[in-house]
Amino acid sequence: MQIRIYHILLFFLAGSFLSFSQTRITGRKFIVKGRVEVKETFQPIPGVSVSSTSGGFTTTNGLGEFKILVAAGEELIIEDADFETVRYRVKDDEDIKVLVEGYESDSSIGSSSKSRRRSGLLHQSYLDSAKAYKKKDIAKSIDFVARSIADLGKRGDKKELAKSLSLLGEIYLFHKQYDLAIDNFEDALESNKTIATTLLLGDAYNISKQYGKAEETLNSLKDLKTMRPDQRVELYEGLGDAKKGQEETKLAVDFYNEGLKVATKNQMATKMTDLNSKIADAYSEGNQLFEAETYYGNSLQLASELAPKRALQEKEKVADFYNKKNQYNEEIAIRKNSLVELKKLNAPARKQKEIDLGDTITSQRINYKIANAYIAQDKYNEAIPYLERSIVEAGSEDDLLVQKDATRKLSEVYEVKGDFDKALESYQSYVTLVDTLYIRKEQEISRAARFSREIASTQNRISGLEQERELTQSKYDLALTEQELAEEGYKRQRWVVYSLIFGLLLTALAAFFFYRSNQQQKLANNLLALKSLRSQMNPHFIFNALNSVNNFIAKSDERSANRYLSEFSTLMRSVLENSDEDFIPLAKELELLELYVKLEHSRFPDKFDYKINVDDDLDVNAFQIPPMLLQPYIENAIWHGLRYKEEKGFLEISAKPKGENQMEISISDNGIGRKRSAKLKTQNQKKQKSKGMGNIKQRVAILNDMYPDKVDISISDLKNDGTGTKVIFVLKKDI
Repeated sequence: MQIRIYHILLFFLAGSFLSFSQTRITGRKFIVKGRVEVKETFQPIPGVSVSSTSGGFTTTNGLGEFKILVAAGEELIIEDADFETVRYRVKDDEDIKVLVEGYESDSSIGSSSKSRRRSGLLHQSYLDSAKAYKKKDIAKSIDFVARSIADLGKRGDKKELAKSLSLLGEIYLFHKQYDLAIDNFEDALESNKTIATTLLLGDAYNISKQYGKAEETLNSLKDLKTMRPDQRVELYEGLGDAKKGQEETKLAVDFYNEGLKVATKNQMATKMTDLNSKIADAYSEGNQLFEAETYYGNSLQLASELAPKRALQEKEKVADFYNKKNQYNEEIAIRKNSLVELKKLNAPARKQKEIDLGDTITSQRINYKIANAYIAQDKYNEAIPYLERSIVEAGSEDDLLVQKDATRKLSEVYEVKGDFDKALESYQSYVTLVDTLYIRKEQEISRAARFSREIASTQNRISGLEQERELTQSKYDLALTEQELAEEGYKRQRWVVYSLIFGLLLTALAAFFFYRSNQQQKLANNLLALKSLRSQMNPHFIFNALNSVNNFIAKSDERSANRYLSEFSTLMRSVLENSDEDFIPLAKELELLELYVKLEHSRFPDKFDYKINVDDDLDVNAFQIPPMLLQPYIENAIWHGLRYKEEKGFLEISAKPKGENQMEISISDNGIGRKRSAKLKTQNQKKQKSKGMGNIKQRVAILNDMYPDKVDISISDLKNDGTGTKVIFVLKKDI
C-alpha cells in the first residue's frame, strides 16, 4: 500500500514539474505570414527553407510566400544554397518581408538562365498544387507531381527532380502506400541527398517495420553538424522507433531522451509530448510499468497544454496502459473524462466541424472499452448501459465493427446473468451484423484492389517520365561526347556529326510537339464543340415563349404574362449558368425540367397533363447529368406528339435506380407517334432540318468519348400501333 501511494505521489510530482516547465518555456503562438524577395528587383524567390528555433519548418511557394507558427522572441532562419543565410527575430504577428542581397535576378542573368528561372517557378507552382491536394485528392496530387517531372525533362535539374520525387514519397506515405513511398524517397536521394528526405525514408522504413534499414539510413545523419534542431529531434525519435521495433528498450529510451533534451532546449512543446509518450510506450512494452506510469503522467500533463485532439489521444493511450495493468478503476475514470471532453469538442454550440480524431477515438469505442473494464471486474449491471450506448452510437455512425463487437459482448453478459432471451436476441443481432460486415468488407477489398491498380498505373507513368528524362539527358551527354572527340581529331567530321545529331533532336522535338499539339487541339475541339452545343437553347421554344407573353399581353392578362415571363427568365438564367458545365447534379436538372414542362403546360393547358415521378430509392444527389439534355425530347413529345392529338394527352417523366451504379430516366407520351407526326410536317418544316436531335447525338458522342459509357439513349414507340413515344436514358454514376 505504501509503495502504491509513493508511485501516485511521484506521478503527480513529475506532472507538476513538467507543467511548470511547460508554462515557463511556452508563450502565445501565432501564425506569421512572410515573403522572400530579391532586394534589388523585388522578385519572389520560391523553394526557400524557413525554420524557427522552436522546430517549425516550411518553404516558400512560387510567389515567395510562407506561413509559419511561432511565438514572440523566436528567431526565423531563412536559408537557401543561392544566398547567405538570413536570421530574423519575431516581435509580433505582423507580416514579414525578407529582402535578400547577392541573389541573381532575371535582370542580371542571361536569357538561358532566365528561361531556367521561369521554368523553376512553374516547377514550384506544380509542387505547391500537389501539396494542396495531398490529403484530399491523391489522384490530383500525383498528377501535379507528374507535371513537375515532365517539366524537368527539358533541362534535367536533379535538385528539383529530387524535390518532386520526395513530395511524391510523402503523398504515398500519407496514403499508406509504403513500398511506393520508399521507392520514391530512394530515387530522390539518388538525385540529391538531403537531410529532410533521409529522415522521411527512415520514417517510412520504421512504419513498414524494416527497422534494420531504418537504423542504417538514419545513422548516416548522426555526425552531421548542419542539422536544424527540429531535424535533430526527428533523427533521435526515428532511431528510438527503430530500436523499439527491434525490442531494444534501453537503447530506444536513450535515443528518445536525447531527442527530448533537444526538444526541451528549443521549446518544442509538441515533440516534448510525443517523446514522453514514446518513452512511456517503450517502458510499457519492456514491462517496466512504474517508469512507464511516470512518463505517461508527463505526456498527459504536456498534452493538456496542446490542442484538444492531441490531449484526447494521449488520454486514451494512458487508459490503454491502465487496462494492461488491470487498473480498471483508473482506466474507467480517464475514459469517462474523455467522453466528457469529446462531447464538448463536438457540441453544436461550438459552431464548428467535428474534430477528426481518427477511427480509434470515438464515443462508441470509448463506451465499449468502459464496458469491457466493468466486465473484467464482473460488474455486469454497470457494463450493460455502456454496451447499449456503444451499440446505438455505432449504429448512428455506421461503425459496424464496434456495433458487432458490442452486440456480441452484450449477448455474453446477458448469458452470464442468466437472461437467455435477451442473450439470444442480442446474438441474432450480432449474426446479422456479421453478415452485413462481411458484405461491406468484400466491397472494401474490391475498392482497395481497384485503388492499388490505379496507384500502380500512376507510378508506372511517373517511372516512364523519369526514364524519358534520363533518356533525354543521356542523349544530350552523348552528343557532347561525340562533339569533343570530333573536335580533337576530325574537325571536318565534327560539323557533319553535329548536324546529324541536331537534325535528329530537332525531328524528335518537332514530332513530340506535333503529337502534343494534335492531342491538345483534339481536346480543345471537343471542349469547344461541347460548349457550342450546350449553348444552343432551342430557338423554337424561345420564339414561342415570347409569342405566348405577347399573347397574354394582347389579352390584357398582365398577371399571366408577368408570371410566365418571370418563370421563363428563371429557366433561361439557369440554362446560361450551366452552359459551361459538362455535368450538373441530377436534382438541379429535374428542377429545370419541371419548370420547363410547367411553362409548356401553361401554353397548352387543354392539350396535355403531365406527371413527374422520382423513385424514393433514387439518390438524386449521387448522379450527374449533362445540362438540358432531356429538354429537346420533352419538347418533341409536346410539340410533335401531344399538340396534334385530338383529345387531351398525357406526358410522364420518371426517374428510378437501375442496378447499383446506374439510373434510368424515361419520357413517355401517348401522342400521335413519330410516323404520323412526320407526315403532318409542313413543307417549310421539312426544309428546315431540326438541330435538336443532332445536337444531342453529338453531345452524347463527345461526352462518352471524354467520360466513357456515361450516357445511353434509346427511343421506341409506346404502343404496337405506332402511337405514343418512349425515350429511355441510362445514366452511369461516377465511382
